[in-house]
Amino acid sequence: MYMIYVLQCENRALYTGITSNLSRRMQQHLGPRPGGAKYTRSHTPTALVQLWETESHHAAARFEYAFKRLSRHRKLALLQNSAQWQSFFPSLCAERYTPLVPLPLAAYLSDTHDTYDRR
Repeated sequence: MYMIYVLQCENRALYTGITSNLSRRMQQHLGPRPGGAKYTRSHTPTALVQLWETESHHAAARFEYAFKRLSRHRKLALLQNSAQWQSFFPSLCAERYTPLVPLPLAAYLSDTHDTYDRR
């Protein structure tokens, strides 16, 4: 399984990425583990605002690309209603993307529990 995630950074910018291991990736972005993105090293993430889960890396990459092409206004609209992603990305309707409820960022600093809940 792959996840598409959206972080809000301290400057209110949205950072979008994909991963197969959410805890590891959040630890990389937050500093305890090497390998975080250059952007999040200089713009600290303050919240994980959305997650979607999908079966393949290819599907995750397509969703990430489509999300990044949206205007900020449209991104915020999608984040308000994440289950309605099909109306934002009709060309991706053949794929399955399941919205998940993210936990606070601090929860991802521990590997001892599940790090999201299915909606």
